[in-house]
Amino acid sequence: MAVSFECRTMVGAPVTALFDLALDVDAHTQSMQRSGERAVAGVTSGAMTLGDQVTWRAKHFGIPFTMTSKIVELDRPTRFVDRQMRGPFRRFRHEHRFEPAGTGCVMIDRVEFEAPLGPIGRAVERLVLRSYIQKLIAQRNRYLADTAESARE
Repeated sequence: MAVSFECRTMVGAPVTALFDLALDVDAHTQSMQRSGERAVAGVTSGAMTLGDQVTWRAKHFGIPFTMTSKIVELDRPTRFVDRQMRGPFRRFRHEHRFEPAGTGCVMIDRVEFEAPLGPIGRAVERLVLRSYIQKLIAQRNRYLADTAESARE
């Protein structure tokens, strides 16, 4: 059974600016400095678009992980979806939505994933991974919001 959650972030910047920033490999790398995440294959710098893949390497829980994700849907500037092609999860899908809100926008992240290892994986999903991944998304979103808002000033 998959875990899913939604994260909403209000941002004082236009939808198009935030959308473009969310597809930027360098911005993602900067937002994930704590885990040492870096792009090691595929698109390793700059903007991604439909069909592009990137392979990330990072340390989480002190363990090195490698994950390749691909942009599988893209409707600029309102929505894109990336999906794990290879990596530690049985399945990982991340939908990014951007909706105008007042003078800025709301960034909506919908994440669904399944850990490997059957019943043990399901317990780890619920007890550890859900909150950990939610914190990673919130950390990334804070960085994107701060960057987009600073560029607007």
